[in-house]
Amino acid sequence: MHRRQFLQATTVASLTALTYARGASAQMGGMPGMSGGMMGRLFTSGSTWPTGLPLRRLDVLANTSPIPDEFEGTLIAAPYLASLVSGRTTELWGYNGAFPGPLIELREGQQVIIDFGNRLGLDSTIHWHGLAVPADQDGSPMDPVAPGADRAYTFEVPMGSAGTYWYHPHAHQTTTLQVGHGLAAPLIVRSADDPLGALPELTLMITSLSLDSNGQVTTGATAMGGMGGMMMGGAGELLVNGQKLPLHSVTPGGTERWRIINATADRYLRIGLDGHRFAVVGTDGGLLGQPLPGLTEWLLAPAQRVEIVVSIAAQQSTRYTLRDLGYAGGMNGGAGGELLTIETGRVPAQAPVTLPATLRPVADLGPAIARQRVVLSGAGMGMMGSFLINGKSFDMNRVDLETAVGRVELWDLVNTTFMDHPIHIHGTQFQVVGRTVRGLATPIAYPAWLDTVNVPAGETVTIKTRQMLPGKRMFHCHILPHEDAGMMAVLDVQPE
Repeated sequence: MHRRQFLQATTVASLTALTYARGASAQMGGMPGMSGGMMGRLFTSGSTWPTGLPLRRLDVLANTSPIPDEFEGTLIAAPYLASLVSGRTTELWGYNGAFPGPLIELREGQQVIIDFGNRLGLDSTIHWHGLAVPADQDGSPMDPVAPGADRAYTFEVPMGSAGTYWYHPHAHQTTTLQVGHGLAAPLIVRSADDPLGALPELTLMITSLSLDSNGQVTTGATAMGGMGGMMMGGAGELLVNGQKLPLHSVTPGGTERWRIINATADRYLRIGLDGHRFAVVGTDGGLLGQPLPGLTEWLLAPAQRVEIVVSIAAQQSTRYTLRDLGYAGGMNGGAGGELLTIETGRVPAQAPVTLPATLRPVADLGPAIARQRVVLSGAGMGMMGSFLINGKSFDMNRVDLETAVGRVELWDLVNTTFMDHPIHIHGTQFQVVGRTVRGLATPIAYPAWLDTVNVPAGETVTIKTRQMLPGKRMFHCHILPHEDAGMMAVLDVQPE
């Protein structure tokens, strides 16, 4: 069957009235991402979630293309019913009926065709978070896919982009709503010469899900102009690959590579593994120049990723916990929590693996020839507050900054608010080159490729960035309620 016919044939007839009501409410000027009133909301307690199940390996999206060096797959966004807590049936929104959606594995230089079908009751898109794809394939809010409609996303995977990414909707003022209902999934780009390619690998996608007393998803606590998200940052269950505190069985002494994705709407995660140190080997845009060994924790702002290498302790039949250690700085960090149980088996211990001294060079972008200033601020008070960039709320019909293809720039990200903001720039990877804390310049310890950087309250972060493809790009806070409440702007990339 031709892929177009297949998409039409897979129209989901079971769109519920709830889906349409939520979509209509979100698109008719209601509070961004709101899916119900706060009065009477009761979050399910952790004890109602099954724990200790074997860690689920995520489904991998099938490549249906017969053409070498091409990837073709189909993603359908639709509501479906799931059993998450005892005695309740929950409506989730998923890609291909899964939460999280299927893992997409691509190769550098590969031509990609993703046939997308929107079977929700509201506009949606797919944003390929972190990948430098053409502006008209980026899934921005300026390019919505209407309910019941299909479209094909086509792009070439850039060379040198091997790393850990993810994909999610980016529709106007409903991103919190859609991601909060389960529409998110990992994407990995592989290279032909990965220096860590021989290590056993694990993808850990961390999400947060809130249910009301009837077992239905609620995102209202993290909406209301973003202020609810600020006050309720710890609400919702932290899940790994869609599970509450699953169990990962390992060989004593085994060395593994973990790709960790913070796919929560608004939650900061300070990752640590009980009784262990680990090496950070990669960030948003892929491998570092050298491993950063001997670490006990790592902060992941919303949308950020990290690759770590862990050598498990040699003791047999022992359990350890990967946990969120809690983070107060972001005001969305929450008090922390357990994420994953690691259990060693009753087998002889393996010898730890020695990491290579060098991984992948992180080249400097060269001298900057322009400078931009991006000021993060807020307006209003309480639940009706908004979040602004350069004093303005998002307007997709307005250009806020301009640049040109290939132009290296310094951007000063200035946070004048009382909470952290993780800033994401579409269409490129960038490097942090400086921080100003209480008026004092702070050096950067190592170069890395990022597409999302945390800008702490009252601080300034300076990045070096370059766009290589023309078109209009979003840049915004990736606390999704803040994005929906206006903390987003348009960068117009002019041709050379």
